Amino acid sequence: MSARNSTVLKAQTERSNVGVNALDFSIIWSTLVSICEEMGTTLRSTAFSEAVREADDFSTGLFDRRGRLIAQGNFTPGHLGSMPYVVGHVEDYYPRGSLGEGDCVILNDAWMGSGHFPDIYMVSPVHVGGHFIGYAVNIAHHVDVGGAAPGSQKVELTEAFQEGLRLLPVRAVQGGEWIQETLRIVLGNVRLPDIVRGDLEAQRNANYSGAERLKELVETYGVEVFEAAVDQILDRSEEKTRELIRTMPEGTFYFEDVLETCIEGAETVKVAVEVTIKDGEITADFSPSGNQVPVAINSYINYTRAHGFFAIHNFTNARLPHNEGRLRPLKVTAREGSFFNPIFPAPSGGRAVIPLRTFEAINGALAKCLPKRAVAAFSHMSNAIVSGVHPTTKKRFIYYDLIFGGYGGRDGADGVEGMSPVINCATIPVEVHETINPVLIHCLEAIPDSGGRGEFRGGCGLRKDVEVLGEDCMVTLLGDRHEVAPYGLMGGESGALARTVLNPSGEALDLRSKETRTLRKGDVLSFRLAGGGGYGKPADRATAAIQADIIDGYTTAR
Repeated sequence: MSARNSTVLKAQTERSNVGVNALDFSIIWSTLVSICEEMGTTLRSTAFSEAVREADDFSTGLFDRRGRLIAQGNFTPGHLGSMPYVVGHVEDYYPRGSLGEGDCVILNDAWMGSGHFPDIYMVSPVHVGGHFIGYAVNIAHHVDVGGAAPGSQKVELTEAFQEGLRLLPVRAVQGGEWIQETLRIVLGNVRLPDIVRGDLEAQRNANYSGAERLKELVETYGVEVFEAAVDQILDRSEEKTRELIRTMPEGTFYFEDVLETCIEGAETVKVAVEVTIKDGEITADFSPSGNQVPVAINSYINYTRAHGFFAIHNFTNARLPHNEGRLRPLKVTAREGSFFNPIFPAPSGGRAVIPLRTFEAINGALAKCLPKRAVAAFSHMSNAIVSGVHPTTKKRFIYYDLIFGGYGGRDGADGVEGMSPVINCATIPVEVHETINPVLIHCLEAIPDSGGRGEFRGGCGLRKDVEVLGEDCMVTLLGDRHEVAPYGLMGGESGALARTVLNPSGEALDLRSKETRTLRKGDVLSFRLAGGGGYGKPADRATAAIQADIIDGYTTAR
């Protein structure tokens, strides 16, 4: 039995019997969450890459000495939901309590971690008075970890060994100092070693900050009171989650959608889930989905779990703090060999396109029993990577972009525009992109009439035109909804389809949602995201809302 699988069993026999008064309990819980947020602030503030510093593509968490997740920052669900399993895998290689003060272990294995190699986790033990009390953990998306294409997210690959540097759990820092042998292996296999090293340093900074704050907390209240408070936090979180689930209609609910591949003429991937609500527990089973595919978009089980948990949380009070107690009543599964539980070495570098579909599948299933809590489908997103040699500096650059369109409509509200759906990252400012990379942004605007019609319309898709100013660049496209539009709910209409167009003002060429190709100087990529789905019957939309949409330019007088 792995360390992760045995954690809950051990926890049942290692409980503290010390009482904790209400005031101390509240302070301890709030402080744990605050520490995770501070870790995120440290990571963001000291990072080198735009992906971390601007886009918030990172996450943070704290674990107790039993390997239980006790608090997380409000960051990326795909990272956060995978984190408990990462700690378990680290303990399989470095038994609990064996790491010394100031040590850090890193890993990026797709199956052990969050689904692709660019995500590097860092796990650091925390000690008080020489005794091990838990872990500070963070993860950051690195802009490159080697492999077949810059950015390490090329989709036209057939196995994981083509995707870049793969790290099983390995000690990278010992006693607060980098292990130079480990660091040389990492930096010797990436295209931007200075940037990667800077982000690794930021990760170490974040864990140091978290460890020091956690030490202060434990020293203030003592180990026994702290551990008793943690037991109560997890138990109360579990009880509240089960209570909320018991208010939901019991039954099994099915939903089916698709995800596009990068193979021209190939069938789409079947995305299907059965969600069962029974006896205060929820199980989401993706086994009815299609099989794993020979292109780099597969969703390893930790990544499937992570966004499955997140989707369920949205139906059981998303504002409740996330910890192991919240996870106890939830189960996300998929048959081995399926798209949502592939067998290694299935390629997965482009798995950034999956989270929305995972969320929307569970959302669509639960909409059948809880329609007022559901939201129509999102625009999807675009995660484009352009790389080449900067014409001025003569150094390699990697332009990493996240483009977000519209949310789906929901009961009582239209979909919003330009917000990050599901992955909880941020838009990288145009000024930052143009300052660092040889690109020129021609436009960034909402697309009128792209949101699905409904009593509450879907958010508009977004258009972003990017001109490449460097010679012989390469682009990796990661998008979706070019073939099957975002769904509407309760009579709402689908949003408009997405398009990616090369040189829209010249000999325009429509590109696939996922592909890699060479670009010439002066080429313009026009990203046109789909519109969000509508909610409710269009005939029920208020006249004043229609008029406001026309005035604001969201729709035209069609």
